[in-house]
Amino acid sequence: MALPLHLEQLRLRTRRHFLKDSPLALGAMALLGMNQGSVQADSPLRPRAASKQGKAKAVIYLHMSGSPPQQDLFDYKPELVKYNLKPCPDEFLKGQRFAFIKGHPVLLGTPYQFAPRGPSGAMVSSILPNFHQVAHHATIIRSLKTKEFNHAPAELFIHTGENRPGYPSMGSWATYGLGSPNANLPGFIVMVSGGTDPTAGKSVWGSGFLPSVYQGVQCRGGTEPIFYVADPPGIDRAGRRRSLDALKALNEMEAAKVGDPETLTRIEQYELAFRMQTSVPEVMDITRETQQTLGMYGAQPGASSFANNCLLARRMVERGVRYIQLFDWGWDTHGTGPGDDIVNALPKKCQEIDKPIAALLADLERRGMLEDVLVVWGGEFGRTSMNEARGGSKYLGRDHHPHCMTIWMAGAGVKKGFALGKTDDLGYQVAENPVEVHDIQATILHLLGFDPFTFSHKYQGLEARLIGPAEGPRILHELLA
Repeated sequence: MALPLHLEQLRLRTRRHFLKDSPLALGAMALLGMNQGSVQADSPLRPRAASKQGKAKAVIYLHMSGSPPQQDLFDYKPELVKYNLKPCPDEFLKGQRFAFIKGHPVLLGTPYQFAPRGPSGAMVSSILPNFHQVAHHATIIRSLKTKEFNHAPAELFIHTGENRPGYPSMGSWATYGLGSPNANLPGFIVMVSGGTDPTAGKSVWGSGFLPSVYQGVQCRGGTEPIFYVADPPGIDRAGRRRSLDALKALNEMEAAKVGDPETLTRIEQYELAFRMQTSVPEVMDITRETQQTLGMYGAQPGASSFANNCLLARRMVERGVRYIQLFDWGWDTHGTGPGDDIVNALPKKCQEIDKPIAALLADLERRGMLEDVLVVWGGEFGRTSMNEARGGSKYLGRDHHPHCMTIWMAGAGVKKGFALGKTDDLGYQVAENPVEVHDIQATILHLLGFDPFTFSHKYQGLEARLIGPAEGPRILHELLA
């Protein structure tokens, strides 16, 4: 399909000016693009240097949507086991609000065995047997607390720094500040397992008030990893290229006339989608991996699973993707039935993630990548030390709990085999080294090379930050290598 004459002239004139004005840059761009595609100098996703040298070149964030119970996985409490199913102390209930607990609950000790692992002797649950083999890589933080006790606002808070939609996620901040070294893949990719999106929806990987080119791009298993990237019936690649050239010319006219930066974002997204037609199928094709690697992760070509997503995350960071977010749904173990209690449901969820996570850490180390990639694991809040037993249920489960939770980090710039923080003897409140959500965010930004206190974007007359406007957040230097 031929372009109208005035659009064809504009396209040719723009190309001639580019070739004339940047002869020296072409060689460097070609060299950069030999392996993974060059990023044009005027692209909003062009690679940029952070304010200082960061240890982390990429982040893989593993979010367990619904929040795992820390007392059954990483925060062993012998005293809680001792007083299992005994009445909860009155001081735990006074002035407290719970999402679902009513009346006077009983304490709930873990039904699982624990053993010390790694140089720190961190106690790890028997239902994470594969993690035992890689615990020496991780810093376990047991003293994180949040201000939210409902799923959606808590997920938003931990990923965007605010408890309501409209704010950029960490992945968006990372790509806004650093860009992407691979022109053919998004800088921020999201994958979901467990059968549904996280409770807070797609806002947890949105770009908020940042240009939308920095939002996360969701990839899926199967034959169409990203919707609408494939050519529609009757349109071949050359025809699509001509259509995009016409759209680009029209959008450039609109941008020159109106000056809306989102118009330039639209151009970049169309172009990226065109390039992704060849790059995404390649990176998503895990049949290119050896049988040994597939077996190590428990991955199956063609399936949609957390195991496949962990393997894909490694393939993506190899190709320059800056921030990868894996959401795994199904961790909301209240104990109101066998499908969501800590005796039946929790071991099944742990079995789904334990082997792939251990494989991811071991694989990154084996390939010399763990020193450059930061891996983070956690949920959106903690779980109570009491049994919820809603409606007289006989099953064991825990209610939402904002006062303490456990996450861990491994890889770039983080101490190996280290434990930070402590909860009280019954695992109800933080007893040592309290950590706030904004502290975690500040530390991740620091590891990426940013000054989290000055890294900002002007929004509604303010210099908006991921860590919020207050002076309280801090970098957790004590867990840095």
